[in-house]
Parts: sequence; structure tokens; C-alpha cells
Amino acid sequence: MSDQHHYAAVNSVIEAYLLGLYHADSKILSDVFHPDARYVNTHDGEYMNHSMQEYFTIIDQRTSPASVGESRAEKILSIDLGGSRMAFAKLTMTMFNREYLDFLTLTYDHHGWRIMSKVFTYIPKLSEQ
Repeated sequence: MSDQHHYAAVNSVIEAYLLGLYHADSKILSDVFHPDARYVNTHDGEYMNHSMQEYFTIIDQRTSPASVGESRAEKILSIDLGGSRMAFAKLTMTMFNREYLDFLTLTYDHHGWRIMSKVFTYIPKLSEQ
């Protein structure tokens, strides 16, 4: 598989990840996260480090941005390939009045490309006055 094909495959995983977050759909997210992946929140005072089972429980209890009519606001800032089996993606998104910054590490194995870790933070979005 060429770098171009790897890049396109990683991009597809990230697009599915964003769709899963927008709909708070743990089924979509379970298809893009590696079974051994970690979810880490680094926001000051809110540190979390969860397994996928713990993270999907949180997702299943969450109100989705789609269900309350929020428009999608996200951007893939960069995707870097580290050969044919490792990638790093940096992206931003706005949900529930917060600006999120996600760092995703992806690996390639018999599952295909999957997110191995999600490390993120956020800042509250200032209300427009």
C-alpha cells in the first residue's frame, strides 16, 4: 500500500471518528478505535484515562450534538505517517460550547488502521454577546 493509500485510509478513520462523536454512536467509534486504545483527557482539573469499554459507556450516556441540532464544526489540522504502520493526527472540533483539540495516534495491524490513543483538551467557547 502506498503512502497515498495509507493517508486516505487514516483520513477515512478520522472522518468516521468525527461522525461517531457527532452522533454519540459507540458502534461507529468501536469500529475506529483499537480494542486496546486509551482515552485521555488532559484538561486542567479533569484528568481522565479510560479504557474503550469505559469510554463507550460515557458515549452511550451522552446527548449527541446531532440530536440537539448543533452544526458540525471540525477540522483535521494534520496527519503525519510514521511509515506504513503508525500515524499521528491533530484535529479540532467544537461541541457543546467547547473548543476541543485532539491528538490521535493510529496504528495499522490485522484490524486495519485504528486509533490507539486519543489525548485531548478543551477550552470553553466564549459566548457571543
